[in-house]
Amino acid sequence: MTTYTRAADTQKCIRVSGKHNDLEEVGRDTYHHTFFEMLGNWSFGDYYKKEAIAWAWELLTGVWGLPKDRLYATVYTTDDEAFEYWKSETDIDPSRILRFDEKTNFWEMGDVGPCGPCSEIHIDMTPDKSGAGLVNADRPEVMEIWNLVFIQYSRDKSGELHALPKRHIDTGMGFERICAVLQGKTSNYDTDIFLPLIRRIEELSARPYDGAENEIAMRVIADHVRMLTFAITDGAVPSNEGRGYVLRRILRRASRFGRTLGMREPFLFRIVETVVEQMGDVFPEVTGKREVVENIIRAEEESFNATLDRGLEIFEQVVSRVKQEGSNRIPGADAFKLYDTYGFPLDLTTLMARERGLEVDEAEFEKRMTEQKTRSRNASKSKFTLSITGEESELELDVAPGAGETAFTGYDTLETEAKIIGLRQEDGKAYVVVDKTPFYVESGGQVSDVGVMHAEGHTLAVSGVAKTSGAIVHLIPETNVDLRLSEIVRLRVDAERRKAIMRNHSATHLLHSALRAVLGPHVQQAGSLVEARRLRFDFSHYDKLTDEQIRDIETLVNEKIREAIPRTHLRDLPFEEAKKMGALMFFGDKYGDRVNVVQFGDFSLEFCGGTHVANTAEIGLFKIVSESSIASGTRRIEAVTGAGVEEYIRSLHADLAEARNETEALHARTRVGKRTRPLVPGAGEGTVSRDHLRRPDRPWRALRRHESARQQPRRSESARRPAA
Repeated sequence: MTTYTRAADTQKCIRVSGKHNDLEEVGRDTYHHTFFEMLGNWSFGDYYKKEAIAWAWELLTGVWGLPKDRLYATVYTTDDEAFEYWKSETDIDPSRILRFDEKTNFWEMGDVGPCGPCSEIHIDMTPDKSGAGLVNADRPEVMEIWNLVFIQYSRDKSGELHALPKRHIDTGMGFERICAVLQGKTSNYDTDIFLPLIRRIEELSARPYDGAENEIAMRVIADHVRMLTFAITDGAVPSNEGRGYVLRRILRRASRFGRTLGMREPFLFRIVETVVEQMGDVFPEVTGKREVVENIIRAEEESFNATLDRGLEIFEQVVSRVKQEGSNRIPGADAFKLYDTYGFPLDLTTLMARERGLEVDEAEFEKRMTEQKTRSRNASKSKFTLSITGEESELELDVAPGAGETAFTGYDTLETEAKIIGLRQEDGKAYVVVDKTPFYVESGGQVSDVGVMHAEGHTLAVSGVAKTSGAIVHLIPETNVDLRLSEIVRLRVDAERRKAIMRNHSATHLLHSALRAVLGPHVQQAGSLVEARRLRFDFSHYDKLTDEQIRDIETLVNEKIREAIPRTHLRDLPFEEAKKMGALMFFGDKYGDRVNVVQFGDFSLEFCGGTHVANTAEIGLFKIVSESSIASGTRRIEAVTGAGVEEYIRSLHADLAEARNETEALHARTRVGKRTRPLVPGAGEGTVSRDHLRRPDRPWRALRRHESARQQPRRSESARRPAA
């Protein structure tokens, strides 16, 4: 393995929220973006301030020829070392070396960890070079183009700085900004990076790129489509949580700006092709994912368009009411309604309000959000659900001295002897906590086990289990046996049911991998249910699956079943170690310090704490029985395995037999040649029964019209043809 001490790179960066959030400036100014490239050079314990400063000046003024009298260098207020190197290693006018405080010239990754002073380089774009007072003022006339970070400290939890044994360099130059400078433009959007996108938006909207409203809208859309293209290419999908919600916010923001350009149908996905043409040479991954990106964006646009008009209507009503009241503030309750009912992110409502000269009561909005989350938490607080019975109970248990958590033994055995450490008996029911149990508690989509408990010569049914504060509670719905704390009992899981559940659970892992293989790596699990008779798997995807795709998925899963791949179940691994193995995980999901990993050969490797077959051959057979949409961008597959497939086939045969019997009965009632009474009194005998003619879809009146038409002489072809 080669150890590098120097590197140069370009990083894809997304900046939408957090400490350096510039979202509100995007499109309104000329140089902030949600997605941008960061060019940089790195030193890992190698060169330091002297070389970094000298080489930066050489590139900017010697190679690229930027005018020295338009450049300013800033240093941290106490960084005399950097100040002196700017004077000794460059020919910059010393009066153009400026000192600034920690807010602008001290870099830190977080509250603790590596940090250090930095030295920024700014360019004065004012016509008369009068921008000295605008350095670090966040104005487009004097713009930061490069930041040289000197990582020399580590900050501890108390805030104290400690010198690092090795010092490092991390520089960052905005690609879009330096392009504008080198191309002689005053706006990043006027460079060859963005203009092709803006021309495409002009084409789609049939509006020119001029006038403040059009310019801002087109800049925002161009920026946001770039961000969406790269984020989705890298595996993110719009959703209501985590990074998925960031994408949803950006997409909906861009979609709303499209309305200001008169675009009411989905259009963002049509710009992706231009992004790919612009960036595909440097980032070939966007070329390979173009169709996936387009389909995901289109599906999300279609979903939001369904509520956008109604949301805008409600917003206008709110604006009208607020103005009538003489206020300039939209109540947080209204902003929350737009978010909760119509999917308007707060920043979108804030944006629209600002355009009308209003503000939003964000404090009240956040209060409403907190109240909603609290209600959600309290709905299950101090409660546990016994999934087999659906019963919810708030329990106070008698607990044995020194009782701890319940150990789960069900990976290795379905029968365990255990000691009762928690107990409550009332109304003929018992709630029992033991020190160890083979009963699996519903988690990760896998339902809880059922079985029996043997106590004092009695066999008691265990109809469900639940976990609370580390204790696994067993529900015994009927018992006349007086159980006691510290009593030894024997627990046994329903083995056949558990085996069926394991077949379905392992099948979900194979299904997940098959979906990603057939549809693409954008697919990720969005929920599951694993029962004995069936499995349900929810996943992110933008479109209905075709019959061919379903067949391909089924075929791939069944191939892996026939390969008889042994299961590897790695338990209680350190999270970082499991991550290095490449186990499937997704940004935004929560994992503990220690995790379990389930692997089936080189086909499936996932974080999972559930129970599984020892070999894929035990699954037997896999069959998808339905595929449907459950939300925008989320699909659901229901499937069966093993004996469930046999049951499914038998049900199909039963349906076919029933349909065949109904068809034969219908034929018997309408059989041609059977003598009946006259169709119409006096009209002689017919061959269709009155029972058939009484059907609602064949009334007597319609039949008479039919008979009357048959008795009319046929017109010639020329008579039927309209006159020329």
